[in-house]
Amino acid sequence: MSKRFVGSRQTTLGREIELAGIGVHSGARVSMRLHPAEADTGYRFLVSKRGRIVAEIPGHVDHVKNLTLCTVLGDDSGVTIGTVEHLLAALRGLSIDNCYIEVDAREVPIMDGSAAAFVAAVDGVGIRELLQPRKFIKVLKPVRVQEDECWGELRPHSGFHVDVEIDFQSPVIGRQRYALEMNSGAFRNEIARARTFGFMRDVESLWKAGLALGASLDNTVALAEDRVLNPEGLRYPQEFVRHKMLDAVGDLALAGAPILGSYQSVRGGHRLNAYVLQKLLADTEAWTMVSAPRVRDSTPVDMSVGVAAVNYAADRN
Repeated sequence: MSKRFVGSRQTTLGREIELAGIGVHSGARVSMRLHPAEADTGYRFLVSKRGRIVAEIPGHVDHVKNLTLCTVLGDDSGVTIGTVEHLLAALRGLSIDNCYIEVDAREVPIMDGSAAAFVAAVDGVGIRELLQPRKFIKVLKPVRVQEDECWGELRPHSGFHVDVEIDFQSPVIGRQRYALEMNSGAFRNEIARARTFGFMRDVESLWKAGLALGASLDNTVALAEDRVLNPEGLRYPQEFVRHKMLDAVGDLALAGAPILGSYQSVRGGHRLNAYVLQKLLADTEAWTMVSAPRVRDSTPVDMSVGVAAVNYAADRN
């Protein structure tokens, strides 16, 4: 086999994945199937009802409809699919380029509040390389969005670097910052198991707004004023900022292709992530589409999941 650029080909799932859980906001039971897809499909959400596909929504920032507590995509007919960010983070974090996501509800299941279940499911079926070269969105100049003390910026970079800072008026969280050169190993070991979090003081108002109806200690890090309420405690040091980084990876996956650039976010969230991405794509001088070097070997590779699965299990212990 000839030598080739690692990661030069597009990828998809080795085979179909079935998952089930609840929607963190709706509280409804959700069944989801992830299907392998051909090259240049990207991420596409298939919303089903009684076994029939009623909408196909591209996983692209152009289809963002709401950014309140989660990222919601939709089409012109009013069909929406919410809480897409953790799944998209897993797909992008593991360098999966193409996937059909079939969901029988209006929300992706929250699982344990992180991307861990999605990573484990991918490990179970493997990742298949396709013949076509991978395409990247290459950032050519800085693009910044600022709202008061909150800001986000994409800058040129040869890889994908993510730097996230949060600042909460809480003794449990306070100010945290975390930065990584993002690749599948870094995502798997440092980010994937970081869970979403929320304050008990906000629960009543969220319920009145029809949100967080499915939240529990099984899928959320719950915070009192001065402590974590989950009996098992935290999974990582700085789990809170790591989860915000997970969210950012998922939101930036809505670019339509992996990004060659550096993203920095200060006191941001879903809205800021989306606005920075929208501003980048709206400026045709700020980015260009590039392809990985073409490869001479014409045989796609079924990428082994054995080592990855072992490493993931070891990291959890």
